[in-house]
Amino acid sequence: MSIHILYFASLRESLGRGEDEYRGATPVTAEALWERFNPETPPPVNLLAAINQQYAALDSLARDGDEVAFFPPVTGG
Repeated sequence: MSIHILYFASLRESLGRGEDEYRGATPVTAEALWERFNPETPPPVNLLAAINQQYAALDSLARDGDEVAFFPPVTGG
């Protein structure tokens, strides 16, 4: 099973990378993906996640072939 993980905006800058690749045997939550690839970095307050370009709760499951994106809250004016 493979899940592509993307980091955007300030997350990409602070983590020093824009993507990771999860390979595992079972579906996993977005939050668990964050914790696995960023064990020393707690998730930012109001962290947003998307699975296959749809907003998703951090406890949503990602499955084989999915793309999970993390990004900071978006503001506009």
